[in-house]
Amino acid sequence: MVTRVLLVSTNYAPEQAGIGPYATQIAEHWVGTGHAEVHVLAGMPHYPNWRVAEDYRGVWRKEEERAGVRLHRRRHSVPARQTAVRRALYEASILAHGIAAPPRMPAPDAVVAQLPSLAGGALGARLARRHGVPYIPVVQDLMGAAAAQSGIRGGGRAAAAARAVESRVLRRAALVGVIHETFVPRVAAMGVDEKRIRVVPNWSHVTGPTRPRAEMRARLGWREGQTVLLHSGNMGLKQGLDVLVEAARTAPSLRVVLMGDGNQRAHLAALGAGLPNLDFLPPADSADFTDVLAAADVLAVTQRSSVLDMSVPSKLTSYFAAGRPVVASVADGGGTAEEMRRAGAGVVVPPEDPAALLEAVRSLAAEPEAADALGAKGPVYVREHLSSEAGLGRITALLDEALERARAGASGGAGDGAADGAAVVHNRPVIHRRKAAGESAGEAVAHTDKTG
Repeated sequence: MVTRVLLVSTNYAPEQAGIGPYATQIAEHWVGTGHAEVHVLAGMPHYPNWRVAEDYRGVWRKEEERAGVRLHRRRHSVPARQTAVRRALYEASILAHGIAAPPRMPAPDAVVAQLPSLAGGALGARLARRHGVPYIPVVQDLMGAAAAQSGIRGGGRAAAAARAVESRVLRRAALVGVIHETFVPRVAAMGVDEKRIRVVPNWSHVTGPTRPRAEMRARLGWREGQTVLLHSGNMGLKQGLDVLVEAARTAPSLRVVLMGDGNQRAHLAALGAGLPNLDFLPPADSADFTDVLAAADVLAVTQRSSVLDMSVPSKLTSYFAAGRPVVASVADGGGTAEEMRRAGAGVVVPPEDPAALLEAVRSLAAEPEAADALGAKGPVYVREHLSSEAGLGRITALLDEALERARAGASGGAGDGAADGAAVVHNRPVIHRRKAAGESAGEAVAHTDKTG
């Protein structure tokens, strides 16, 4: 019998940035390989510009199929500007609509959730508990730490609440996946046994460049001989992109390009108004994305100085694939700095320090052969450590291990480290029960969840 999985991920295709591509590739991989039948409880496409995509505006609920994956989309609020209150409303609307209208699908064998969002994590835990099946969250960002470290207004008060929800959700898991080993102590501190934590790094979900750099630079209007510093991705608070605007102001000969969208775009445009060497580009099409990255001289990843261990930017995997040197303006000791040093494909400088960033960029521009050599290490690191085959294999192994633990528990042999969510599976014989056709997940609960 084919395994049936419910994947809870607010972000999904057609979103091309952030965690959406990872959720999409996981679901399509499981379906494409015949490993599982996959349903996805998702939000409306809105990232990174924090505006609902045109085709989905005004839509309350939508069922659709993409590449064999059944999508159950639910409407939610989308804050154009981030504050703690607006973020809370965003999360609350995701949770409320997911509870009110769970996916109409046969009962799953496992529930996998991508965090963020917190609401998605809570929904996943709730649905898994109701069906008596393993719950497997994959932590992409630590939301409690994000609220404390990102600089969002009201974040101090929100951090404690987010940590409480996050801790409760993760403690209920059969297994917890984290994308970087620096997350392990944080998750363990929430009360999750380290025996139930698995490191499942993100992979590079893009291919390498295919067009000549000169051709793409000409198309973009970047003249030869001018150093181009490019940042791609979300323009949010935690990115601390003011440092790039100030770098452009300080160095008129440097061309700084911010490609993407986000709730801080208007602020950045106002901050850099009148700077002829500061450009804003919309997100590149997937067919051109890596070629645009490769056309730049240096790629930038930036974070506020307060961001230590809440996230590792997914853009790094794409940057490394592009084969250009990376300058990381990030706090030393965090996961981003650690990943940079591991790849050896660039340099790390102190965060929110335009002078240090400019010094690194100028050094790379002055020694193009050395810069090319640094950049060339990126694709090597991708091939050896960040291939999609390896990444999807790790996620699949995480799912399989959780299912195996559930089967062992159902037969009376709970494995090492079984607790919380794993124990719930052991106590619920409904794990193998299939729901009648046309019955919703919520309806199935009324018939099967007899143990409280």
